[in-house]
Amino acid sequence: MAENISTVAKKVKALANPLRDEGIGSGAYLEQITYLLFLKMCDEYSKPPYNREMNIPSDCTWEVLKNLSGDPLDDKYKYILKTLGEKDGLLKQIYADADNKIKKPALLKRVITMIDSENWVSMASDVKGAIYEELLKEYAEDTKSGAGQYFTPRALINVMVKCLRPLPNKTICDPACGTGGFLLSAYEFLSNPDNYQLTRDEKHFLKTKTFFGVELVQETYRLCLMNLFLHGIGDINSNIFFSFNSE
Repeated sequence: MAENISTVAKKVKALANPLRDEGIGSGAYLEQITYLLFLKMCDEYSKPPYNREMNIPSDCTWEVLKNLSGDPLDDKYKYILKTLGEKDGLLKQIYADADNKIKKPALLKRVITMIDSENWVSMASDVKGAIYEELLKEYAEDTKSGAGQYFTPRALINVMVKCLRPLPNKTICDPACGTGGFLLSAYEFLSNPDNYQLTRDEKHFLKTKTFFGVELVQETYRLCLMNLFLHGIGDINSNIFFSFNSE
């Protein structure tokens, strides 16, 4: 697994430097990765063997976007972000108030091509989740972003969760969830067979009903949703049980 993580993560990170040269910080890049990766996964779920209805308008699909370049690509991407932000459920949660921070269409095209080169749905949740966590960690360590407050060191989180020993079929709420580190650690603890032998119903409860959280910063809230989703928590057609509270 480590090799797969390293290979794909290197491809994702390879674009960071040219984007940084254009004044696009790690947080803005991570947001754009989130928007594009989610759209690509919707496209994958809409095809065999899944054939799922993804509620993506026909003029907002990945296939439409990836075949464009230049100004038409920039215009279409902005249109897709606005349109999906007006949808319901997880689409709205991911794309609410989204905008394009990659102003050069050629750079945007490179990011799209990189994401298109992988099949993300078939990739194991622990692999794609680990890749996203690596990006989150870099974002938090970027002193200019000031995002460290949203990313507690994972070693510290894991120790705290082990001390708390969460139980199956119980809800877990983090009232200041940041990028979701405590919830992910709780998920890993509960799903570890060395800790619990979960029944089928308990596994379903863990995936769909266990986790609640509140986050004040919309950008961080969006990253948290995507982080949990990539780790296998929640479903692409339903709300993850989170609330954004700006008050």
